[in-house]
Amino acid sequence: MAISAARDVPTAATNTTPPKTSIDTSTSSSLNQKDADNIDSTAEFAGELDTNDKIPSQAVLKKIEGLVVLDKDGKTVPFKDIYNGPNVARRVLVIFIRHFFCGNCQEFVRTLTSSITPDSLLTLPTPTFIAIIGCGSPSLIPMWYEKTGCPFPCYADPTKKLYDELGMLKTLNLGSRPEYQRQGLVTLMTGAFVQSLKAIKSGRVFQGGGYQQVGGEFLFEPLEGGTPMLSPEEVVGESERSEQELSESVSRDHERTEFSAGLKALRNGDVGRGPYAEEKRITWCHRMRTTRDHAEIPEIREVLGLDGEGTPGRDRKRWEGAVRTRKGTGLSGSGSRERGA
Repeated sequence: MAISAARDVPTAATNTTPPKTSIDTSTSSSLNQKDADNIDSTAEFAGELDTNDKIPSQAVLKKIEGLVVLDKDGKTVPFKDIYNGPNVARRVLVIFIRHFFCGNCQEFVRTLTSSITPDSLLTLPTPTFIAIIGCGSPSLIPMWYEKTGCPFPCYADPTKKLYDELGMLKTLNLGSRPEYQRQGLVTLMTGAFVQSLKAIKSGRVFQGGGYQQVGGEFLFEPLEGGTPMLSPEEVVGESERSEQELSESVSRDHERTEFSAGLKALRNGDVGRGPYAEEKRITWCHRMRTTRDHAEIPEIREVLGLDGEGTPGRDRKRWEGAVRTRKGTGLSGSGSRERGA
């Protein structure tokens, strides 16, 4: 059954600037000017972006698979290596955040990783992992790791080519407060400001990424033989096996053993190189409409097939809205719900 949230076709102006021919991670006054030239000024303060969650086609994936991102050490990695290849799980959720100083995105990642851990993803019927991409300099990734405590690999796309090709737009509109934002806005903005000040000495204050760029989430799964999104309890129910028997089966399964062996490499951002095991497709996606419009944690847990909705925050009303709301659209899952709380 399809997860869907009807949206209109994007009306924001398309980017006609010729793509960059190389990645420039130097002090980016020139990058900032180019970013400014590409901003849709009508979208900055006019409310939510008029975008949609149309799933990118295989033709789009073929076009972008060779684009490179940078790991925390500044080494280039083909985008396809993030969701495919020897050390990569069969299912990968790629999350695009905003600039590396964004307090709202840092808060999203903290809330996400307090609910979804690498070990919890190993309990799924098909090995699953998460990778994160920001639009700034890779030199800021260590700082970002320190502030978020994120256990998943993070990469940088300072050219923002992936953002453009996957249909993510630009805005400065905050939108309504999401449930995953569990700290106050002033606290988050102050923290981001302090991080920026600390980056002055190293000359990286302008290398966080485009402040108007927003992101989204994209789930990659095998093109053939799609994996049903089942919780561990549902798998046990179907096979009439106890949870202990399922755990023993997982430990014996060769596929999970291989993934477990590569888990340390993935956490370090060291994706494997070599022949790709199978073709992948995007089966679910969500594009942000405002600067704090990531998918809520209950939706992400549902999409990944994790049992339960996660741990609620202190605001009961926002939590109930997060449980009820579904922002993304997909090819598989447990159904659609309204957008907005």
